[in-house]
Amino acid sequence: MDNQNLLRYSRQILLPEVGEAGQQKLLNATVLLIGIGGLGSPSAMYLAAAGIGHLIIADFDQVELSNLQRQVIHYTDDIGKDKVKSAKVKMLAINPNVKITTLTDLNTDNIDEWVKKCDVVLDGTDNFDTRFNINQACVVQHTPLVSAAVIRFEGQLSVFKGYEKDQPCYQCLYPSTGNSDESCVDNGILAPVAGMLGTMQALQSIKVILNLGEQLIGKLMIVDALDLNFKTVQLNKDKHCPICNYLNI
Repeated sequence: MDNQNLLRYSRQILLPEVGEAGQQKLLNATVLLIGIGGLGSPSAMYLAAAGIGHLIIADFDQVELSNLQRQVIHYTDDIGKDKVKSAKVKMLAINPNVKITTLTDLNTDNIDEWVKKCDVVLDGTDNFDTRFNINQACVVQHTPLVSAAVIRFEGQLSVFKGYEKDQPCYQCLYPSTGNSDESCVDNGILAPVAGMLGTMQALQSIKVILNLGEQLIGKLMIVDALDLNFKTVQLNKDKHCPICNYLNI
């Protein structure tokens, strides 16, 4: 690192758990963020600020007026623009030294290729089919998955390493049948709840890269923002999970 980087990241480098070696790991890391909405917005800004060297941001959507209440990386002037283009401008304004790759065409045909390039994947999407596809790619490519969901005053957060023996994957938690998608469009959400969970996604991603502290691997944190209540439950591998069984994990 040059003197400018040492100064930029000095408050992180001062942490004995990080230091120069840890900061260099972050600078060498590649992280894929899928969904630049309520969760992806704070995640993207904090990961750029923290010095993740290569951030790949994926979203096919454009900015709408109704997004602005919680998707804080987008501004009023961005309405109608691709979310990834809007986000890239803000991320580079925060930290011009990071590399940012934008994707508007991430799909089942190319997701494995992109996941394979990454040290961590963040899932900030809002439907089960997409989450299942992301999970499968992460299991196949042996890539840690940091998953979050928010609605109303509620949030969930977990880290999945389903490719490891006895560790559950996302589909162990949510079977592919019997689930109904609930969205903010139909149910509403209080803006800072998305900020809380998106920020914690960024935190968990950094902790996974640096192997720090409690990483929520095989655990689910449930957040009730209305009562400000946090609880964590243990997750078990589902012996009937179609992904784990298919891959003989």
